[in-house]
This record gives sequence, structure tokens and C-alpha cells, in this order.
Amino acid sequence: MRALVQPGSKVSGEARVPGDKSIAHRWAILAATARGRSELRGLPASLDVEATLRCLRSLFPGTFPHLEGEGSVPAQILEGEGSTWNGPREPLEMPHLVVEGEGRAAIEDPRGPLDCANSGTTMRLLAGVIASRPIRAVLVGDESLSRRPMERVAEPLRRMGARVTTTAGCPPLVVEGAPLRGIHHRTEVPSAQVKGCLLLAGLDAEGPTTVEEPAPTRDHTERALAALGAPVEIAPGRVRVSRFQHEGFAAAVPGDVSAAAFLIAAAALSRSELLVREVGLNPSRTRFLEVLRRMGIATEAAVRGLELGEPVGDLRVLPADRVVGTEVPPDELPLVIDEVPVLAAVAAHAEGASAFRGGGELRVKESDRLEGLAEGLRGLGADAAVQGDDLLVAGGGAVGGRADARADHRLAMALVVAGLPARGPCEVTGVEAVRVSFPGFLGVLSALGARVEEEP
Repeated sequence: MRALVQPGSKVSGEARVPGDKSIAHRWAILAATARGRSELRGLPASLDVEATLRCLRSLFPGTFPHLEGEGSVPAQILEGEGSTWNGPREPLEMPHLVVEGEGRAAIEDPRGPLDCANSGTTMRLLAGVIASRPIRAVLVGDESLSRRPMERVAEPLRRMGARVTTTAGCPPLVVEGAPLRGIHHRTEVPSAQVKGCLLLAGLDAEGPTTVEEPAPTRDHTERALAALGAPVEIAPGRVRVSRFQHEGFAAAVPGDVSAAAFLIAAAALSRSELLVREVGLNPSRTRFLEVLRRMGIATEAAVRGLELGEPVGDLRVLPADRVVGTEVPPDELPLVIDEVPVLAAVAAHAEGASAFRGGGELRVKESDRLEGLAEGLRGLGADAAVQGDDLLVAGGGAVGGRADARADHRLAMALVVAGLPARGPCEVTGVEAVRVSFPGFLGVLSALGARVEEEP
């Protein structure tokens, strides 16, 4: 599929975004491993989260149901005049999920490989759950996931006592569970997925498990565990957990602030105001707002409450008089790792150059995002290049053109956003990838005023 973007968009109004998929993965796993009834609402209708739910049904066939309840919820947006959307109105949410859990002991040998599709989060987090149980599981993925590094979870799980093998460091990932002992592990690369894997394993290990990080990462796992009463000790750069069996819980997944970033950027580039409601405002996920502030884009966040330890509220972007370039240094980049694509899209239209330093981890995402961003922005008539592990964006705008998303959902959304203020028409191919995280993205964007159409 391709998106055709015409000049002259003005993106404004009010929107809601799908539930946060990073949170949804973790809460679904915690519901499956809980003792007692759990109910989750607001699960995003994303392919990544669907992969986690499929795998959980294979591991917990006696307690983990198929989705049931209210049915899909359509995109909740205020449609403005000028909507050009000609595609389907895809749902943003799944039906609510009810699990009658029997604890970790209910896990069973899966009948076949666990297909994690494109989701590295699914594979790494489930490895931590499986590692302590007397079962054997083979975790596989698509072509993209099969190239992603898995020794970063395999090695510490082996030290804890599990038998874990990879294929030249990549999937398939084979995990044979065994009684675990807690370890002290320092991650070489900041990774919330590695941290989450080891914390989930530590819930069923003898002795405490401590994870140290060289830089802060998103803290959804430890927030949820603390809210559920687990013995979690959280200090700067370190998290420790001890054995604990949690009880069932009820929660509503907040909107995905990383998904909201694309709508915020689209509004900012059209010098408009936009309000995103009921979005997650976890400080470990909102650093990109500080980067936008340095670029001249002001936002206002208002926390309205908590869901399983996660702050939830409304986020407003205000009209920007001008957008200027900025630099994201290596110590800040891990805090905006998922937002680099959309920040680069904004930078392409800024006054002055921008640099994103130390982005080596972007090379092992769903695609090589450094090269993909530089190539894609150049394809749209902007000026961008990669030097080592740095992404350099010259600014000055884009003249229009054609770019490919490389089957990467964040590249697809970022390139569409980059095309909105271009001086000429833009075409972005491979936009079907947005279904990984934001299946209603193009429809929401169009309803807010973007001049975008989808074609086969």
C-alpha cells in the first residue's frame, strides 16, 4: 500500500490514540501469570500486541481466553472539514480482555513454535516468563525479527540457570526452563526489553535479581510490579526484584504517547493546535517533548490520574511560530529511541541543522532506521545523511518525491508526517506497516485535516 500526500495540510483538533503497546505487552503477560481474575481495557489493535496474545494463548491454554466483550471501538476523533481519507476506518482498540489466572504454574508446553511475528518485545519478555518453568519453547519471528539480537537476553538467562540457545545470536530463540537463581546484571546497551525480561524471570527466582543500566530506559515493568505489590526496589540506574506471585488486577491501557508524537508533529508542522486525550504521560516516555521544546514547539501536559502506576492525562501542542534545529546527544537518545523517526521528520522542516548522535541501536530495530530515515527523507526532497551512528538532518524543508518505509511502522508514519509540509506531492510506499502499532493512523490523520490518501 502507498500513501499519497498533497501539499496544504492543516492538522488540528482533538484525537485519541491506540493504547500504549509497550504497556499492553507487559500487562497482558502479567494478567496471564496472575492468580485470580484480571480485566484489561484499551488494548491496542496492533499486530505486535496480537502476537503477544497469540503466544500467551499457546502457553496458557487453560486460562487465557480469546478476546471477548464489547467489540472493537472505532477511532475516536473529531472529524474536521477537508478530510480526504478514502480508506477504511480501522479500529484503534481490541475488545476488553478477561483472564481467570492460575498463576505461573498454569503454563504449559506449547504445541508448536511461538510466533512473535515482528515483535521483539514479545520474544524477549516471554523468554523471561518461560525461563523458570519446566517447559521448552521455541520462539520465532518474521524476517525482520529473525535478524535482531537475542544474546542480550539469552546470556543473563543462562546465568540464572535456564537453558537458552540462539542462532548466531538471533532467533529462533529456544528456552528450556529450569529453577532460577537471582543475579546481578549490568546491561551493555540500554534496553527496557532486556530489563523487563530479567525482572519477569526474577519474580520466580531464588534470591533477588538486580538489573543495572548505563542509561535510563522506560520503566513500565517496574511500575506495574510495584503497583501489584511486588518487592521492587527502584533506584537511579538500578532495579531489584525478588520472588513474588501477584494477584489479578483491572486496568485500562493509556493511550500510546509514542503514537501521539506523530500527530503532535503533524500539527506542529502545520502551525496548528492539537489535543490528545487520555494518553500515557510516563516521564520515561516523554523526553521527546523536551526535544520539541528546544525546536520551538510548546506542549502542555495535564495528568488526570494513574492506571497501574502509569500517569494518564491530556497532551496539547500549541501553534509554533518557527521550528529550529537541535542536537540530541548520545546520553539523551535512548530516552527518545522510538521518537527519533518523527523528530527527524520535524527536523527536515526546521530552520537550521539537527543531529541525532549515537544511534547505533536504531540499526537493529524493525529496520536499519538510521539508513532508512536518511534515504526516506532524501527521497522526499529533504537533506539528510548518516555519519557513523549519527543521523544528520540539514533542515530547510522538502520539495516532494517518493520514499519507501522498508516495512517499518515508525518509518512509515514519520515519512508521511515529513511529507505533509512538503512543497510538492509526496508518495510513501509500504504504509501497511503502520498496522504494527497504529492501524488507524492514516484515517485519524486525514480526519484531523491532513491531505492524505491510501492506494494499493
